[in-house]
Amino acid sequence: MSESAGITGTDRTDRTDGTAEAWHVELKCEEGARRTRVAALVRLPDGSEVRAHGHASRHPSDSLLPRIGEEIAAARALNEVAMQLLMKARDELDGLGEGDEGSGRSLHALR
Repeated sequence: MSESAGITGTDRTDRTDGTAEAWHVELKCEEGARRTRVAALVRLPDGSEVRAHGHASRHPSDSLLPRIGEEIAAARALNEVAMQLLMKARDELDGLGEGDEGSGRSLHALR
C-alpha cells in the first residue's frame, strides 16, 4: 500500500503557446531483506512538487528477485502521484468558477 507525502509548491501559470514543458520525475529505491520502499518525486514546470511513497514486501518463500519488488513499490508510488495530480487538477477546476459554485465542470477518472 502506498502512503502519500503530499503536494507542495506555488500556483501554476498555464502555457498557451503550444510549446512543451519538461516534468522532472525521480524515483529512489531502498531495498531491504524482505521489504522495498520507493520514494517518488514529480517536479512540475512551475516548481511545485508531488511526492509519494510505495512499498512492497517479499514473502519468505519467494525467490530473491529485487527488481520485482522495486517495480511493485514504484508502481504504487507512481499510482499515488497520479491520484494526487488528479486531485490537484480537480481543485484547480473547482477554483475557476465564481464564488463557491466553481466551474461546474467535473473531472472524470481515467479509464
